Amino acid sequence: MENFNFYSPTYFVFGKGRENEVGEWINRFGGSKVLVHYGGSSAVKSGLLDRVKASLKKNNIAFIELGGVKPNPRSGLVYEGIEICKREGIDFLLAVGGGSVIDSAKAIAAGTLYEGDFWDFYCGKEVEKALPVGTILTLAAAGSEGSDSSVITHENGMLKRSAAGDALRPVFSILNPELTFSVPPYQTACGITDMMAHVMERYFTNTREVEVTDRMCEGILKAIITEAPKVLAKPDDYDARANIMWAGTMAHNDICGVGREQDWATHKMEHELSGLYDVAHGAGLAVMFPAWMKYVMSHDVMRFAQFAVRVWGCEMDFQHPENTAKQGIERWEQFLVSIGMPIRFAQLGAKAEDIPTLVKNMQLGNQTVGSFVKLTEEDVRKIYELAV
Repeated sequence: MENFNFYSPTYFVFGKGRENEVGEWINRFGGSKVLVHYGGSSAVKSGLLDRVKASLKKNNIAFIELGGVKPNPRSGLVYEGIEICKREGIDFLLAVGGGSVIDSAKAIAAGTLYEGDFWDFYCGKEVEKALPVGTILTLAAAGSEGSDSSVITHENGMLKRSAAGDALRPVFSILNPELTFSVPPYQTACGITDMMAHVMERYFTNTREVEVTDRMCEGILKAIITEAPKVLAKPDDYDARANIMWAGTMAHNDICGVGREQDWATHKMEHELSGLYDVAHGAGLAVMFPAWMKYVMSHDVMRFAQFAVRVWGCEMDFQHPENTAKQGIERWEQFLVSIGMPIRFAQLGAKAEDIPTLVKNMQLGNQTVGSFVKLTEEDVRKIYELAV
């Protein structure tokens, strides 16, 4: 196990009706003038935004609203939000929505306290300070409600990039599973895929003797596999939704990733897919993760065999562990199909002839991506081709 620091300061406020307490939590963290950031009409039609505003008014908190966040959130709205915050003296960001809304709020929070272009943070500059962010989660998926990261798509070139820094961790996140009851099956499945991918980016590692976090990763994956069919069959199953919601948070607050090398090549390859085609992030991961696995499996067959046995219940073939490893990848693909996810380019609307563009947009040059296996541009091209 490697040396590590682990910092996770977010207060998680979990359970039925907890969104009605949002004004009290903002007061607790010193917010006096809030930008309420949200996506489309669902927060309005459901009455959630009205409940939020009622709580803010009850607690004498001034606020300005900024809606319009899209899936794969865009830079244009971030620039607009930064301008509003600076002009109006906003001192707190409240994200009401899923990962896209939270990521957009984080970008605004960082950009407001920065004299330069917020996009600098998405080109490698670490975020060292940001306005405090609180969240009310409405989609279990990205884990942004507890993470130190944010992903934004810049409209100039449609480049999808990430930023990170402890300053981006929300000060509180309100998690009411009831708010996810109305999420459509496809979006629910995309969220399930996203959180599983977050676990697996940490699970496939070259670091040895990390049994505690291995078992945590495996346990979260198995819980998701158990609960996923339940939420798809019965969207208002509170307990199943609760387990899925908490799994999404645990998958990406990095408790499963401490002390171990992490990969993240698949996420970076997927970012080019969803940047170019504007597809759901989880759907893109469903296509890319099995392809990555097939390409790198020979690097550490026994880790893939362990994944197959411990997560998918495969029988270990000690004479030919590669057979067990392959079976685990097959079970993973079968699961994705069972929850309605695509596993091939064509199912996303992606085209093989665009692979050179996808590779080029990664801007690798002579560098590599990933840690489990350091992938060159040629490797990336071959993995995209495996996904066709």
